[in-house]
Amino acid sequence: MDTNSTYIKRCFELAINGVGYVAPNPLVGCVIVCDGNIIGEGYHQQYGGPHAEVNAINSVKDKSLLSRATLYVNLEPCSHFGKTPPCANLIIESKIPKVVICNTDPFELVSGKGIQLLRKHNIEVITGVLEKEGRVLNKRFFTWVEKKRPYVILKWAQSADGYIWSEKQSKISNDYFNMLNHFWRTHEPAILIGKNTALIDNPLLTSRLVYGPNPKRIVVDFNLELPGTLNLFNSDAKTIVLNNKKEELQNNITFKKISDKNTSTILDALFELKIQSVIIEGGRQLLTSFINDGLWDEIRKLESNVMLNSGVAAPNFSGTPLEEINLDNNKLLIFFNDDKHTS
Repeated sequence: MDTNSTYIKRCFELAINGVGYVAPNPLVGCVIVCDGNIIGEGYHQQYGGPHAEVNAINSVKDKSLLSRATLYVNLEPCSHFGKTPPCANLIIESKIPKVVICNTDPFELVSGKGIQLLRKHNIEVITGVLEKEGRVLNKRFFTWVEKKRPYVILKWAQSADGYIWSEKQSKISNDYFNMLNHFWRTHEPAILIGKNTALIDNPLLTSRLVYGPNPKRIVVDFNLELPGTLNLFNSDAKTIVLNNKKEELQNNITFKKISDKNTSTILDALFELKIQSVIIEGGRQLLTSFINDGLWDEIRKLESNVMLNSGVAAPNFSGTPLEEINLDNNKLLIFFNDDKHTS
């Protein structure tokens, strides 16, 4: 592996530490190298906080080395004033002579302008290093910016005979999957269910089994029929109610008005709310609507060894999984709606 790829991979490793904390910003890591030695590292740690380049430059103890160093970063340095000053300006001020970049930032206020600014100040810029892998790392961000909607993850557990719910037995998944499910929740800013799931299961939709942030809980309650006593409306996490009646804020509950219950309308509302990705844990009807409309990016399906014999059938979906994981005799299948995706 060449030197540029090696250090960009290190940027990926750093960037992943921001999962669950930086959305809707991208995951970004930065490495600064001088004479073959890493002299500084950093990553974007919190939305609204310093960017990766700032943290990396600040971590360099001997700033005189910067004038001979190469800065590696997995996403183009910003060139505009947002919640923080432009990183491209800091790189210029620090007299760093060379920058190696994985992906160009698709965000319209950046989109090549950072690279252009660096080159204007005679900084050598190399782009496109591990570009495909970088897009996979920031699949949520690229989907949000390029498609103007959240990255959509559909998730369900089904019995060995193809049911997702039964009056006789509600437990399908095992403890391993339940723990993994809560871990996933810390990675995404939101989780969405339909009205019937809220009524029947009365879920908390928090990540209480693991350490990490709770996602925003979203429920489609078009006519505002759900009782306020449901767990969804407690103070454990913020809740968004998609409805056709009102738009207001009540304590930790946001009422967001939508014109209809179409999948595209739901995603438009989430995009307006700056939700970069969402796990959809709804029942068969909600999951099927996203599958039929092709508005999904990833499916995580658990095939349990439990037999239910009757109940609500699982969504009708067939495809070739990219990953297949054994969880104590239960099979987790992961599908991607993108043949360019790599693990």
